[in-house]
Amino acid sequence: MRIFFTGGSGKAGHHVAPYLASQGHQVVNADLTPLGHPDVIDLRVDLTDAGETYSAMAGVPAPGDFDDDGLDLTHGSAYDAVVHYAAIPAPQVHSDQKTFATNILAHYNVLEAATRLGIRKIVFASSETTYGVCFGQGDRKPLYVPVDEEHPVVPEDSYAMSKVAGEVVARSFHARTGADVYGLRINNVIEPHEYAELFPPFLEDPSLRRRNLFAYIDTRDLGRLTLHALETDGLGYEVFNVANADMSVAATTDEVIARFYEGVEVRRPMGRDETFYCIDKARELLGYEPQHSWRDVLADPGR
Repeated sequence: MRIFFTGGSGKAGHHVAPYLASQGHQVVNADLTPLGHPDVIDLRVDLTDAGETYSAMAGVPAPGDFDDDGLDLTHGSAYDAVVHYAAIPAPQVHSDQKTFATNILAHYNVLEAATRLGIRKIVFASSETTYGVCFGQGDRKPLYVPVDEEHPVVPEDSYAMSKVAGEVVARSFHARTGADVYGLRINNVIEPHEYAELFPPFLEDPSLRRRNLFAYIDTRDLGRLTLHALETDGLGYEVFNVANADMSVAATTDEVIARFYEGVEVRRPMGRDETFYCIDKARELLGYEPQHSWRDVLADPGR
């Protein structure tokens, strides 16, 4: 596939874009900052500018494509798919107004350009923050665990609001065009080197992970899930929780429930180390199965 990838220079994107390229796909990174990876084509694009976004997506993906007699841009885009990761990645990086306005405007421009140009597969980054726990004011608990995609999304911060609004926009573009539009509610993104750097305190004090629902997603598994989403057709509009299979703490699920989720409904029996950020839907519909864990790097003090 020819993939128009936005935000490929960000924390998640700079792993996922090269991974997709390593699987044989042609990946163009549309970002304000170049990635500089030999297998990914960089294209500097301001996604908050509708005309610039449309022009970038309608253009020839790579210099070598000028010699492709089969490349026809007269009736749409040369791209087969869009992966939209670009965003201001959290609150308190910019003002609340700028965070919301930038994220939702860029999101709208990308989806409008893609669907107007006839692209039938769009995968976009949503967030764990949509459930209102991560950046909620005070002690916010989920209504039930494990948290699945049916859990209400009522966030309080500008970043998560932009992600919920983005999901509404995405559903609307699917309704208008019938394109496959899949949202990934990505949990806390962890790079492989961060296990040794960040996780020892988490294993000692699980309260440090309360706002992330004690979950995480390894960038390598995120790449694989994004590929699964690109390769899965016909689902229409769907959102998926994205996490690894285990928790990011050494405490057991029973210990976490007793300490942090008193009075919260537990909807089904859970495994000893099972994530509270339910990934059953991604497993069932996308064939996703995480392959990595912090336990591959660090000893589990609870065992």
